[in-house]
Amino acid sequence: MLSTEAPSLVLPAEFPMTIGGRTVTAQATAPVYNPATTEMIAEVPVATSDQLDEAVAAAQSAFTGWSATPLAERQAIVAAIGDRLEAHAEEFLALLTAEQGKPRAMAEWEIYGSVAWFREIAKQSLPDEVLEDTAERRVISRHTPLGVVGAIVPWNFPILLAVWKIAPALVAGNTIIVKPSPFTPLCDLKLVELVQDLLPAGVLSAVSGDDELGKWMTAHPGIAKIAFTGSTETGKHVMRSAAGTLKRVTLELGGNDPAIILPDVDPAKVAPQIFWAAFQNNAQFCNAAKRIYIHDDVYEAVRDELVAYARTVVVGDGAAANTQLGPIQNLPQLQKVQEYFDDCTANGYTFALGGRIDPNAGGWFVPVTLVDNPPENSRLVAEEPFGPILPLLRWTEESDVIARANNTVWGLGATVWGEDLEAIERIGRQLEAGTVWLNEVHQYSPLSGLRRTQAVRHRCRELLARARRIHQPPDHHAEQGPRFGLVRPPGPENLSNRKVQL
Repeated sequence: MLSTEAPSLVLPAEFPMTIGGRTVTAQATAPVYNPATTEMIAEVPVATSDQLDEAVAAAQSAFTGWSATPLAERQAIVAAIGDRLEAHAEEFLALLTAEQGKPRAMAEWEIYGSVAWFREIAKQSLPDEVLEDTAERRVISRHTPLGVVGAIVPWNFPILLAVWKIAPALVAGNTIIVKPSPFTPLCDLKLVELVQDLLPAGVLSAVSGDDELGKWMTAHPGIAKIAFTGSTETGKHVMRSAAGTLKRVTLELGGNDPAIILPDVDPAKVAPQIFWAAFQNNAQFCNAAKRIYIHDDVYEAVRDELVAYARTVVVGDGAAANTQLGPIQNLPQLQKVQEYFDDCTANGYTFALGGRIDPNAGGWFVPVTLVDNPPENSRLVAEEPFGPILPLLRWTEESDVIARANNTVWGLGATVWGEDLEAIERIGRQLEAGTVWLNEVHQYSPLSGLRRTQAVRHRCRELLARARRIHQPPDHHAEQGPRFGLVRPPGPENLSNRKVQL
């Protein structure tokens, strides 16, 4: 179902970078497109390596004062950034839809979710931990900030995934440089510009550019940590580049999440839940359900209910009031998704719904497509399309479906759906994924992953821990002299060095 016509939008005239508290342009610029219309809506600066050096130098200079700022003051400032974003929410809602394509409801989820993140992270802290307190010695574990953090942000949730990096870095006492996706730089550039009066110069900067800028950041000796969200292949490049300076890295990468549907489900009830588990944000979502395993006893009934429900979902320009799913965000991604359509067609797979991308749609639109029981070794099942084409797969034996669900190089999330709570828990415990949901999906606390998804924990205090190092100072009783420290390997909770006093 197609949406109605979208209203016109007036965007700001300029989208400068922010370096050292100042707005900055560049000689070269890059276009930004509205994916629903394919029209260019803005141009943004393409930073040079010298401008990155300037941003790093400003962040290093600001670090001394910012890290020494009392925690309560840093928390108050981060909360105030959330207030500022909320005060300008309508502007950011329109801007987010224009550059990313998502509908109003999804944009509200992202913008107001970002506001909540600033406020909730501002309440978090990492207090000192007393490891030993005896008459002979007192040992304290203390988290200290790392320095300059480089945040590399993707295009699917451009503002929320920037906030996931900005808020904990600032509360932890780090300075941070944000690099938005070249496909969706507008919200991030404006947010950083908007809050400069709340922060000392250099604490929060934003630089825009292409893939070269990301390479410069990951290799830069002045950046202590990289926080990256994006594809698994790019994540490998990030790790290799960051290894040259042994900087810390947090990666949130791809996924190929299975959903297992038991035979006792109510097909009409479960179909809308499965649909949105798979197609939220037009399936441009690392944690989307991407393989739907339906028990043979209810396969036809669940498939038909999914088809019926999908026909009611409105696809179109996110700025139109009735739109529920927007376009694919960028042309390269559209071309990648097209490959999966072509592969399914070439191999003679059956489409239960959809199956053809209209080249004359006027935007980068892809119809909701359901593929009826393709082979387990097909590209659509084995890979991550990151678009609205979904395989529906039959199963009969529990041990077989668990093995198939686990047969992936990823391990981000998984879901199990059924009325038999003992059965869904039994199956869920055997799934190899960072997060397993039972009869629900996308409720995060915390987000983690295995294998090529990377073992990250993207929630609250865990984020603060990844933005700080653990230090145990020579805090000893007066009659004791200082003791030497022994460096242990990284611990699983924080992946940071731990100094233990002997």
